[in-house]
Amino acid sequence: MGLLLCKWWTVAWMAILHPFYVSVTEITHNAAKKELEVSCRIFADDLENTLKAQYKTSFDIIKPVNRQQVDKMIAAYLSQHLQITLDGKKVPLRFLGYKIEEDAVWSFLSADNVTVPKKVGVMNDLLYQQHPTQINMIHVIVGGKRQSTKLDNPKANAVMEF
Repeated sequence: MGLLLCKWWTVAWMAILHPFYVSVTEITHNAAKKELEVSCRIFADDLENTLKAQYKTSFDIIKPVNRQQVDKMIAAYLSQHLQITLDGKKVPLRFLGYKIEEDAVWSFLSADNVTVPKKVGVMNDLLYQQHPTQINMIHVIVGGKRQSTKLDNPKANAVMEF
């Protein structure tokens, strides 16, 4: 029991000293709607601190006084740090909004009139400026097939072929 407690304490202490930074982005091609559906999960405190630093403002991302202002900041940040190309052509993403789930911000984006791609390129450097150890997980689903990759800061680009 003492050894188990010691191991638990060591792991807990290491997590405090060396926090991990991970985001998850899922990109799904919806063939029936000819739509690209994108969701990003980012820890709320990391995204809030990043936006505060970038826009030199103060706000609460979980309970914002001005939700439209926070929406605009998140949309602008995502458009700078998350870009998708399909078959070599950049896809303009439309920010739909965000929701809070536990300790995370889920942001939703989409693109209309998207045919089934053969090649999906992703540039994702979310939170790289703030966290040298940031990891961005990418999941792409096209035609029911799922491919995943991990981008470790500073690597920001991935290409998946279907």
